[in-house]
Amino acid sequence: MKNQTEGLILAIETSCDETAAAVIKNGNAILSNVVASQIDSHKRFGGVVPEIASRHHVDQMTLTIDEAIHQAGVTLEDLDAIAVTEGPGLIGALLVGVHAAKALSFTLGIPLIGVHHIAGHIYANHLTEPLTYPLVSLVVSGGHTELIYMEADGTYELMGETRDDAVGEAYDKVARTLGLPYPGGPQIDRLAKEGEATIDLPRAWLEEGSFDFSFSGLKSAVINTLHNAKQKGQTIPMADLAASFQASVIDVLVDKTIRAVKERGVDRLVIAGGVAANSGLREALMAASEEAGIRLTIPPIHLCTDNAAMIGAAAFVQYRRGVFSDDRMNGNPGLELKTVTKAE
Repeated sequence: MKNQTEGLILAIETSCDETAAAVIKNGNAILSNVVASQIDSHKRFGGVVPEIASRHHVDQMTLTIDEAIHQAGVTLEDLDAIAVTEGPGLIGALLVGVHAAKALSFTLGIPLIGVHHIAGHIYANHLTEPLTYPLVSLVVSGGHTELIYMEADGTYELMGETRDDAVGEAYDKVARTLGLPYPGGPQIDRLAKEGEATIDLPRAWLEEGSFDFSFSGLKSAVINTLHNAKQKGQTIPMADLAASFQASVIDVLVDKTIRAVKERGVDRLVIAGGVAANSGLREALMAASEEAGIRLTIPPIHLCTDNAAMIGAAAFVQYRRGVFSDDRMNGNPGLELKTVTKAE
């Protein structure tokens, strides 16, 4: 193995419905980043069907890895390590990527690195510009809404998390209620731009000082608003309802995030996860961060959604510290995000 201050990592991501592979150099240079989307296969069901996702991963895994290697202009023998999303995610989907990574690691005789999916989303920011610490990260995705404090590279302290629906789940459920196609987040974001936030919907602030989130009540409020209007024979402009829903989500996310940054006395904020692609949230966070004197980083859209480049970026932290997995590693849908320490 080469000097661990640099390295060429093949990363694999199959936590949900995207089959992805990427080659990353030194933790911040993307040599390739290939994503095989399954959206068309799941759209007719209004959400991800785990069994279908797993079967698609099996079909696409080898092809995606081959394409990533080809686009990077390297060979398998050039690689220094194999990284893969160990969890959290759909167990069947995770297993496809994990076993592909284990097979490559064994065959090539190079280290295997299991990566936490959320760490990957956070380190997607490192592919845009070098991360500086300490910082606060807002993670907003289909299954996670969290505020994480990072005192240093590879350290994670959970400040707040969702108590029920994650923000991405709320978007998808509200989109189905409004009759919008899957995936719901981009559809509501687009529709919200055409309307006005004229409908009074709740903001779940929870206990005073809490950094936790709750979006289940907001989702129910949207459903009840539609049902009540229907019973009265009234019509609610869908664009206004979408705008009102999005305004409620953004108010809570922005307020709690800025408060978390101020409470920790830091001036660095990064956003991570698929919902970070939401234009309304991006604009609101940029405005609030500028007003508060906070340095904000949001990845470009293609690095917000699930991809393997982010897994390679997070894996490099472990690679430098010699923190590797062995052949007992398995897909772990409940994997906890833990601080990366040096190998003993």
